[in-house]
Amino acid sequence: TWTVDIDRLPIPPAARPKSVTIIFREAATAARRTMVVSIVDAAGKESTAETTYPLDGSPTAISGSPEADTGAMKAPEPNVLVLALMKGGMGASTRIYAAASNGKEMVETAVYFSKDGSPIMRTNFFSRAD
Repeated sequence: TWTVDIDRLPIPPAARPKSVTIIFREAATAARRTMVVSIVDAAGKESTAETTYPLDGSPTAISGSPEADTGAMKAPEPNVLVLALMKGGMGASTRIYAAASNGKEMVETAVYFSKDGSPIMRTNFFSRAD
């Protein structure tokens, strides 16, 4: 279980969510990973998405997420997960999660595109919550 460092989010303070928690856990088979994302946005609205992804990169339906309706995940290294997200048939973002070797910190690199098509990369810092 990981919680985002709200103060380090690279967005204006008024737009920052109140909390973001991500839980990764092994599913019934080692070739799958369950991801639960709980967000309380700046206005206090809560959302939770839980999805179990095969780690072969195949598309998987997502429910409960305001950002995506389909995702695909791979684990290229033991402490790294790569997640590609889609919404309404369009690419939404790619997320790379890399846990530090000490198991206490995780960096999320989010890659998406602005309305004019320019690439944007945002780095979010998480701490281990459990």
